[in-house]
Amino acid sequence: MSTENPFENSRMQLAKCAAILKLDDGVHEMLRHPMREMHVSLPIRMDDGSIRVFEGFRVQYNDARGPTKGGIRFHPDETIDTVRALAAWMTWKCAVVDIPLGGGKGGVICNPKEMSDGELERLSRKYIQSISQIVGPEKDIPAPDVYTNPKMMAWMMDEFSKISGMNKAGVITGKPLSIGGSLGRGDATARGGLYTIREAAKELGIDLKGAKVAIQGYGNAGYFAAKIATEEYGSTVVAISDSKGGIMNMDGIDPEVAFQHKVDTGSVVGLSNTDPISNEDLLELDVDILIPAALEHVITENNADKIKAKIVAELANGPTTPKADVILHERGVHVIPDFLCNAGGVTVSYFEMVQNFYMYYWSEERVHSRLDRKMTDAYHAVLEASKKYDIDMRTAAYVVAIDRVVVAMSDRGWI
Repeated sequence: MSTENPFENSRMQLAKCAAILKLDDGVHEMLRHPMREMHVSLPIRMDDGSIRVFEGFRVQYNDARGPTKGGIRFHPDETIDTVRALAAWMTWKCAVVDIPLGGGKGGVICNPKEMSDGELERLSRKYIQSISQIVGPEKDIPAPDVYTNPKMMAWMMDEFSKISGMNKAGVITGKPLSIGGSLGRGDATARGGLYTIREAAKELGIDLKGAKVAIQGYGNAGYFAAKIATEEYGSTVVAISDSKGGIMNMDGIDPEVAFQHKVDTGSVVGLSNTDPISNEDLLELDVDILIPAALEHVITENNADKIKAKIVAELANGPTTPKADVILHERGVHVIPDFLCNAGGVTVSYFEMVQNFYMYYWSEERVHSRLDRKMTDAYHAVLEASKKYDIDMRTAAYVVAIDRVVVAMSDRGWI
């Protein structure tokens, strides 16, 4: 994986777009900086009786279009620059799908795989206590992200409700259904991505029925992407991977069987009737659709010229570096950029907020239908900008998103 600074990469992408939009230098400078960030120390009593202090962050990047929104990551390699970059991308993501929210992100440096449920609960509650002054349904609404889940969101919602002295379901999204979660949230990121893949396939004349798909990363997004692509679009998933390695079968891999194997063994590696493949080699397979669904910076200037997929659909955040972007565009690879492709999660999180506010909950079919409309409209807005300015899809997504944020900043009198 590349060691490039993700926040500097996000700024490079912003600068490229600012030039196209001819943004005023002062406006560009405003957009380069988070409006607010909080660093917190989190002392936690561990199961062995010792006290360990964890470091946490919450970044609120821009709230011109509405309260900030973004996930919480519990990861041993978390950094403030990663959180800043992700908060910026959340700002553009909410704008590109045209939902009335700004962008935020949170993180705690820890390894959840080495912690008990009790330790994770104490850490989750301490984190929300520590940032409680700057979050809330009308301020900043967190959600699950890497190594966090609905159970942890429930703990955080409960803790914030205790602090507030009343039920505050809307402070967190991605909650269990029993306490205000939304149907359709579990597969929202993958489903939203598949809607954009469907539209891209139409644009490129690719028949999704039988199309070959490789997926790097077999967590929530990767698993559901494989499942939906196979069951609803008739595609053939030929390779998948996780942090321990990958597997390949050009005749197809059953997503459910692979998922159960991972549950049973901790990895997809070793599934019967498959051949081993590295995460790096998976990216270079001759497939129709490549879905990076793991972590940042896996497609770089060192391997971009070896990517054979016609569509790269970025379900992960920041999987492609700026230099790799240039190479892919020159080679005619159609990239569906991360903050468009994976915006299904925040879109259904927004739907969850709406349902929390008026305490009436939708059917799963209604969630899917509204998500389809949002993602389809967003894809075509980006595609239209790409053609209008003769630019790659990522830059076009920035053009659409940043223009919407700047209009909001102007209408509010900030600029």
